Amino acid sequence: MKKTIFSKYDKSRIGTLPRVLFEGRIFVVLSEDEAWKAVRYLLSQDILGVDTETRPNFHKGPMHQVALLQVASHDVCFLFRMNYLGLSPSVQRLLEDKKVPKIGLSLTDDMHQLKRLGDFETGRFIDLQDCVREIGIEDMSLQKLYANLFGQRISKREQLSNWEADVLTEKQKLYAATDAWACIMLYEELTWLKETGEYCLVKSE
Repeated sequence: MKKTIFSKYDKSRIGTLPRVLFEGRIFVVLSEDEAWKAVRYLLSQDILGVDTETRPNFHKGPMHQVALLQVASHDVCFLFRMNYLGLSPSVQRLLEDKKVPKIGLSLTDDMHQLKRLGDFETGRFIDLQDCVREIGIEDMSLQKLYANLFGQRISKREQLSNWEADVLTEKQKLYAATDAWACIMLYEELTWLKETGEYCLVKSE
């Protein structure tokens, strides 16, 4: 049976869906030694999911800089605390890698924010926004895309929390890891749907 997907997903349905969370191991990276170990592991993988978090600004004024870069494989996620590391040599090596595909959403914004920390040459990144357009999906938010393709809910409750806190909460870690890991899940599902044609697109009015 072909999978039914929607060009635009009804946001009101998301709250009724079961919640999905990353179930793998999560490591917080604070030092350059830790970062090099993480990068060596990540660049040995076949595919990675990436996302960033920035402390929200509730008042007028300059935006905060990226506080967190989360990079996940299928079962491990590293949370690089950019407010401690900055654009360190290890992080730059990861971002400039041209071999391992790194999947994200709205990557133009993420790259722009990361380059505020220091210049680097963008490596091999694939934006889910380009992938979904190819099969007729118009939604561009991670939450709607995941609900549309998997019938599960990604909670955004921690999105506006303080990502520069001295210690991240368990909820923050899970939120960040889930967002990065979900990018892999979405990309693999979209690739399969495009290759097989096993979907029926319902166009919204």
